[in-house]
Amino acid sequence: MEQERSLPGSSLSPRSPSSQPYLSVSVTDPVKLGNGVQAYISYRVITKTNFPEYQGPEKIVIRRYNDFVWLHDRLFEKYKGIFIPSLPEKNAVEKFRFSAEFIEMRRQALDIFVNRIASHHELQKSEDLRTFLQAEEETMERLRSHDSGIFKKKPADLMQIFKDVQSKVSDIVLGKEKPVEESNPEYEKLKHYIFELENHLTEAQKHAYRLVKRHRELGQALSDFGKAAKLLGACEENAVGKGFSEMGAKSEMLSVKLQKEAHQLLMNFEEPLKDYVRTVQSIKATIAERANAFRQQCELAETTRLKEINLDKLMLMRSDKASEAEVEYKELKAASEEATKRFETIVALMNQETVRFQEQKTLDVGLAFHEFAKGQARLANGVADAWRSLLPKLEALSVS
Repeated sequence: MEQERSLPGSSLSPRSPSSQPYLSVSVTDPVKLGNGVQAYISYRVITKTNFPEYQGPEKIVIRRYNDFVWLHDRLFEKYKGIFIPSLPEKNAVEKFRFSAEFIEMRRQALDIFVNRIASHHELQKSEDLRTFLQAEEETMERLRSHDSGIFKKKPADLMQIFKDVQSKVSDIVLGKEKPVEESNPEYEKLKHYIFELENHLTEAQKHAYRLVKRHRELGQALSDFGKAAKLLGACEENAVGKGFSEMGAKSEMLSVKLQKEAHQLLMNFEEPLKDYVRTVQSIKATIAERANAFRQQCELAETTRLKEINLDKLMLMRSDKASEAEVEYKELKAASEEATKRFETIVALMNQETVRFQEQKTLDVGLAFHEFAKGQARLANGVADAWRSLLPKLEALSVS
């Protein structure tokens, strides 16, 4: 399913091969495998690139949702300060898990996820991304099962951990949890903005869901009415029966139009809003990492300071323990400097990522609202044209 498009999270389309370096990824052909609780969906992941570190210009592998989770968590662990693209949540409602609509929404979300990584100037260099895009299925399965720590957990556990992180970050953002905190007006402004943005996006997505539901309900009501009107028309003769039958046919035609528009509204409006809710939650996880890095830096700096005071005392006393204390002090000082460097790197990366996020959000959310308005105008025109074409016949019936 090759197509050129500007992907959310990318200022350039990674699907525009040229003489310039490019990395293009497509997630296609979802297939259900297995039965019962062991059933899952597999996807073909097609990579096209001219990056020299890749095995060749094109590679096709089979991946499942757990593999995408593996990639996400590897990147989150290694790239502190970068806003790691968000994954679609794992659906817990069994009866919807293998519906055609859910599978397509999941495929689209996974496609966006991996292309955001592929188009990111730092993440696209990741060895884990190359592994994900090129390794055989057996290798991926082995990597998932052999990884230590958080990576040994099941996807459901990973999602719960992510939710716990989100909750913890919310406490930090709201000021409920107040350990050693960074005092930076710009940082405070960012935290407040992200928290408010999540609330507003969540509210907008909730109402978008209601709009989709209303379109579907109205489509079903028109379908039911159309059937009833056609049956009524069959009972009548001459122009009256024909008029009722035509009204029923128009109602059924509009029902189909409404159902199609509901699907477009879901994919082009509700889903992008939901995706940005997840993106903001991912940013909040990065904020939590920054807060942890700041606390570690402060704690190590304070411990180093106390250790230095103790060392000075021991040296004045010419204690036998001075040489041992000096070694400990140097080790602590090196660790403290490393923690400071790590924190400063996170801050610098977050500043860059925030600018990139703001620019891309403006484009993506603007596009979603444009698609919404365009779809509503198209639907309104179609409905008006359909009923308008029927009016002369119904007016003739009303005066006959």
